[in-house]
Amino acid sequence: MQKTPSWLTPTTLLVLMSIAMPLAFNTWSALLNNFAVEQAAFSGVEIGILQSLREVPGFLSFTVIFVLLVIKEQTFAVISLALLGLGVALTGFFPSEYGLYFTTVLMSIGFHYFEAIKQSLSLQWLSKEEAPQVLGRLIAVGAMTSLIVYGVLWVLLEVFAFSFLWNFALAGGLCCTLAAMMWLGFPHFPAKTVQHKNLVLRRRYWLYYLLTFLSGARRQIFVVFAAFLMVEKFGYSASEVTLLFLINYAFNWLFAERIGALIHRIGERRALTIEYIGLIFVFVAYGLVDDATTAAVLYVIDHMFFAMAIAISTYFQKIADPKDMASTAGVSFTISHIAAIVIPAALGLVWMWSTSLVFFIGAGFAVLSLLAAQLIPFDPGPGQETVLPLGRDQVAAAGP
Repeated sequence: MQKTPSWLTPTTLLVLMSIAMPLAFNTWSALLNNFAVEQAAFSGVEIGILQSLREVPGFLSFTVIFVLLVIKEQTFAVISLALLGLGVALTGFFPSEYGLYFTTVLMSIGFHYFEAIKQSLSLQWLSKEEAPQVLGRLIAVGAMTSLIVYGVLWVLLEVFAFSFLWNFALAGGLCCTLAAMMWLGFPHFPAKTVQHKNLVLRRRYWLYYLLTFLSGARRQIFVVFAAFLMVEKFGYSASEVTLLFLINYAFNWLFAERIGALIHRIGERRALTIEYIGLIFVFVAYGLVDDATTAAVLYVIDHMFFAMAIAISTYFQKIADPKDMASTAGVSFTISHIAAIVIPAALGLVWMWSTSLVFFIGAGFAVLSLLAAQLIPFDPGPGQETVLPLGRDQVAAAGP
């Protein structure tokens, strides 16, 4: 019997997944705004609608648990990566409003299901002690991949003048190729704990649900409108946006693993407090900025703070029943996308009236997140989910 090579481990697979996803998704993100404006004549209204449609699969992420009745998590993650790559590869072939809506939804189905499953697999395969630093390392791997992607993308745009079509097709095709390698080259890794195969909503996880909801709402404002600000207000070209992303991920590569180690050292409550205070100031500054360079600096700082959001996942890992990981990963993605479906379209209309107000609303969500973070115990665990006096016995008496 042939022995499985020592490098074919769950961590290696997570690393490879962390390479494949940004190959496709970050290329799509870097080119989207310029492609939408230059090829499909989008305004703030259409980009808001597109981003709302993009989040519908995220809202439906709870259905992942039903798919897992017939497909194993690891297999489903690889299939989802292939769908992500296919959606990105097709984007350049449909330079129209409805064509872009279609390819975006296809890409988004793969992306959101993949992210939900990857989170579940990570929390199952990693111990509580190693999770913060390894999750930070995975972010750093994704950042290094993104650095290479953006560097190559900048050369393809500036030196070789590749069209949008070829850039999308190349990135999506590489993602599909890596998914095929994962399918064929890795054994199936069994879960340490058999997962529940039904939807799980537990009262004692309420603070995790709230933090997830606020994070989803706040992140949408950043993802949708911060980059769009660069293109519409400050006239950034596709290559300039790519260069900005390059700088952005250089910082992530340098600091993401250190941020994971910091979370392990100071705890989730302190880490999230630092993140949310920083984001309040960043969002307010976005609303007031009139200088393209300052806006770019804010964009990099903004993205760095979001790396600290892994503290929400590690907080959940500490308080959760290990059997709840798969079900709750899908449910949490749905919760984070409740606001995400409404916010881009609604704030797209606000954008037409006042770009500053969009970012002030983002600051408001950051304030609410800061208040919620103060309810996390300094040493969270089962029965110590929040600082409020609702303990495990009371929860058990009241219901799940």
